[in-house]
Amino acid sequence: MSGWLLRLRGGAPRRGERFTPRAATLALTGAGGLGGARGAAGFDRVDATLLMVVAGLLMFGAVMVYSASIALADSPRYNVTPTHFLMRHAMSMLIATCAAAATFCIPLAHWERVARWGFLAGVLLLVVVLMPGIGKGALGARRWIALGPLNFQPSELMKLACVLYAADFTVRKQDTMHDFKKGFLPMAGAMAVVGGLLLLQPDLGAFGVMVAISMGILFLGGVNGRLFAAMTAALAVAFMTVIWTSPWRRERIFAYLDPWSADNVLGRGYQLSHSLIAFGRGEWFGVGLGASVEKLHYLPEAHTDFIVAVIGEELGLIGVLAVVFAYYWLTRRAFEIGRQAVALDRTFSGLVAQGVGLWIGVQAFINIGVATGLLPTKGLTLPLMSYGGSALLSTMMALALLLRVDLESRALMRGGAAR
Repeated sequence: MSGWLLRLRGGAPRRGERFTPRAATLALTGAGGLGGARGAAGFDRVDATLLMVVAGLLMFGAVMVYSASIALADSPRYNVTPTHFLMRHAMSMLIATCAAAATFCIPLAHWERVARWGFLAGVLLLVVVLMPGIGKGALGARRWIALGPLNFQPSELMKLACVLYAADFTVRKQDTMHDFKKGFLPMAGAMAVVGGLLLLQPDLGAFGVMVAISMGILFLGGVNGRLFAAMTAALAVAFMTVIWTSPWRRERIFAYLDPWSADNVLGRGYQLSHSLIAFGRGEWFGVGLGASVEKLHYLPEAHTDFIVAVIGEELGLIGVLAVVFAYYWLTRRAFEIGRQAVALDRTFSGLVAQGVGLWIGVQAFINIGVATGLLPTKGLTLPLMSYGGSALLSTMMALALLLRVDLESRALMRGGAAR
């Protein structure tokens, strides 16, 4: 292995030096390794299939955003051109792609060092969005900060901060993960603060995704099984309490259970009932791209939260299954990359990759489950496909981290050739 170390360090190895994954990681993230410009530009080492799946979801999402939003030009609520949402979505894609490229060029060792500061910055942004005159409200929620022509949603960036913070916390507390006070209570306190701020917006859906990310990373990091089960039960009780003590959330649950009743079909169950109608019209192969009827002001938020309903109507069950398979493959690939990194003794990188997989998988499952009536209605976008600049930005940055983890793991296994 001396030749391996020679290529990594650019010099002769010391006597008796042996190859270990940890030594390789230190060498790669040091001067002249993957932390350098040449290592960041090693695009020939990137998982091409993963890139194609992400690009395919992005392009297909742009087509469906255009199809689902083209009729909104006729709505007095918007008063825009037929291509307004497509152009804004294309701008968001461009910004997100540039941010992802910058994220990809930064080694995971640097992300590990700033994970706690990133989490703190995310919490501060959640506070700022609640301030009068700064936070922007819409549809009864205050979740956005106006940045000129663009609206920034801090809760979306907070998901990325949670992935990095939970992975960093798990690595730092590796020896005390079985201890309730040292291995769980600090993380629970941090998530309680985030949850309180998100419920003030309110944004229970985003909080649910963050809890799933954090709990999943803790579980993968080796938290005690009985402690994890107790935490899960406590969280379930907490979520049910929040729902039951909020009348409008409670009504939404009842509407979900029976969306076709006379009281719900034109009220709380209106969105779900029209989503189901869209799926019913699509049958096996759909009515044809662009031929949806439900997007003609019947189905609210067809280009954001319920874009999969338009896919079901226009492209049928086959189109929906193709989308589901793409997200399944993406989630599975993220876990494979994570396991590979952990096997190379790169625990932080592995947990980040698996956290990204949890994020994509859980959010896609919730979005598709809501649209198909499997879950109560919740305002969560479909990753990479729904209209929404902040969601697209944070998701693309997360996937860039996933690609970076894979790049560094490949460099380790190939002897550091991806400089």
